[in-house]
Formats: sequence, structure tokens, C-alpha cells
Amino acid sequence: MTVRPTDRIDKTVEIDTSRPHPARMYDWYLGGRDNYPVDVEMGRQMLALDPRVPVMARVNRAFMHRATRWLTEHGVRQFLDIGTGIPTEPNLHQVAQAVAPEARVVYCDNDPVVPAHSAALLRGTPEGATAYLQADVREPDTVLEGARAVLDLTRPVALSLVALLHFVSDEDGAHELVDGLLSQLPTGSYLMMTHATADFTPEESTAAIERLTAAGSTLALRSRTGFARFFTGLDLVEPGVAVVDRWHPELGEPVPGQDDGTIPGYGAVGRKP
Repeated sequence: MTVRPTDRIDKTVEIDTSRPHPARMYDWYLGGRDNYPVDVEMGRQMLALDPRVPVMARVNRAFMHRATRWLTEHGVRQFLDIGTGIPTEPNLHQVAQAVAPEARVVYCDNDPVVPAHSAALLRGTPEGATAYLQADVREPDTVLEGARAVLDLTRPVALSLVALLHFVSDEDGAHELVDGLLSQLPTGSYLMMTHATADFTPEESTAAIERLTAAGSTLALRSRTGFARFFTGLDLVEPGVAVVDRWHPELGEPVPGQDDGTIPGYGAVGRKP
């Protein structure tokens, strides 16, 4: 089953090519072509500060694969992936439905480039369901309203926020957004999340924040404590908050280059009691 609940919204959104967008920069880091010169220019500036940025992007994606596999193997059958980005196979639904063909997945992103490729996000199993929703994490009610067209929010849902919240500042209510989303999900739901940090690369991180801020983008790098705060009240899955490539590495293959120094990011999965 494939569902696309927001065709009308997609047609009204214009693409802003005057400033870099995280989803398109991420696409460029992964070797994609769905980006614009402004994204490439900022991406090159980030690489000049730390040439491992493409490795970090792949490590985050590998975490998503491992966490999705773990969650599906532990009985989760519904996923809400906010900050989906431009599709890069295998996508979340492909990982989940390989374990449980009946799994249901809703993807959500605010970049208008993503819908042009949403067909790749909708090729799921006949037993399951996949859908794409054009919306912003800063509009949680809109996100959840769209998700209800596909997901049963009275049953556990895995909320995926991979490499997303470091683009939302505390002033914009990052923690409140997560709390608000989780508050509308039932007991047994999960939060799976990664987040960039300045804990290991303070000088490079300061320069990255300055350059992105000058370009009109937000980069809110949080410490381990700041990241762990998103999981307040949740039961953390072992090993708890970990450097992103060290969370259940046995569930996937290592990313080439991930051992060339500590990856400056954290990952975790927590269950709502």
C-alpha cells in the first residue's frame, strides 16, 4: 500500500535556492545530485573545516539502518521519520519491511526538493504502507495530523529524528518540539535520534556555526548532556547515549573512514514507559 497524503501542499511550495538547505547538503555529502550551487558551496566550506563530513553523513545513515533493524526486531511496526532528506537507498521502510513486511512508515521533510523523489519512498511491500508528508518539525500538529492518515497513533510508533535537531535551536523550542511529539504517542513508542556535537572538535565546530549562521542557517551543536536531555523520562536502550557509530555496531557494516578519529555526534534510542 502506498499513500501520499499531501499532494496539494507539495504543489504550493517554492524552492529557495538563495540559501543552503540541510537536506540538499546532506545529499551532496552522500554523493547525490539533487542539490544547488549554494548547497555545494556551503558543503565545501564544511569539508574545509573537517574533511570527514561525508563520513559523518554516512555514519548517521548507518545508525538509522541499525536502529530501525533493532526496533523492528523488537516488535515495532510503525515509524514516523521526520527530516527524511532526499532518498538514498536503502531507505528506512526498506530496512523495516525486510524484517516485517507489514511495517508502516510515514516520511516527513520540509525541503520541497524531496517530494520530487518521493516515489522512491513509496515503493514498499504490499503488506505494509509508506507515505510522504510535506511538513516541518516545527509544526508538530501538522505532522501528526498527516501521520494519522497512515499510522494508528494508539499503537507504538518509532519517532525518527536522525541528524535533524541540531538544526533547531533551544530558542526555537527544540526540546519542547520533541516532548510535544512524544506526548501524543502511546506507551511503548520509541525515540531514535542522532545529533552533532562540538564535544570533540570545538574549534572546527565554532567556525562551522559562524559560517552557517552567516548563510542564514542554524546549527545548534549540543553536548552529551544536552543531547541526553531529549530522552528525559524515556527508558534508554543499551548502551544508552553513545558516539553514533558505537551504538549496536553488530547490527550493520562499518562505514569506511569512521575509525579515523572520534565521530563528533551522539546516537540513542529510548522507549516511552
